Amino acid sequence: MAKKDEIPESDQGSANEAGNEQKVDVKQAQKVEPSPPSKEIDKDARMWAMFCHLGGLAMFIPVLPVIGNVIAPLILWQIKKDNYPFVNEQGKEALNFQISMLIYGLISGLLCFACIGFVLVPAVVIVDVVFLLIAAIKANDGHHYRYPLTIRFIK
Repeated sequence: MAKKDEIPESDQGSANEAGNEQKVDVKQAQKVEPSPPSKEIDKDARMWAMFCHLGGLAMFIPVLPVIGNVIAPLILWQIKKDNYPFVNEQGKEALNFQISMLIYGLISGLLCFACIGFVLVPAVVIVDVVFLLIAAIKANDGHHYRYPLTIRFIK
C-alpha cells in the first residue's frame, strides 16, 4: 500500500521522463553560439591587426631585447591606425598589453633579489607569448580580442 506522499511507480516513470525533457530543454537553451567574425572587417585590416599583436615578439630580437615588445606594436599601430578602425582598436590593445607585460617583467626582475623573480620572469614571458599568439589568431579571424591582466594606458 502506497503512503499518502509517495507517487506510484507508474507515475514516477512519467514524472522522471517529463523532468528529463525539461532538463534537455534547459541545456539546449544555455548553449550560446560564439558570434561569427564581422564580415565588414577588411582582409588587410585583419592582417595588420595580427601584425600589431605579433610585434610583441620583437622582444626576442637581440637589438631591442627589453623594449622591443613595446616599440614594434607602437610603430605598426601608428602607421595603420588612421586607415583601419579595427587596427586602431587592436593596436591599442596590443600596445597596452605589451606595456603591462614590460612592467610585470621589470617588477619580477627586481624580485630576483628576493629569489622569487627567478620563477616569475619565465612565467611572465610565457604568459606574454601565449596571450600574444591567441590575440594574433583572433585578430586574423576578425574577432575583437581583449587581453586579460592588462592595464589600459591608452584608451
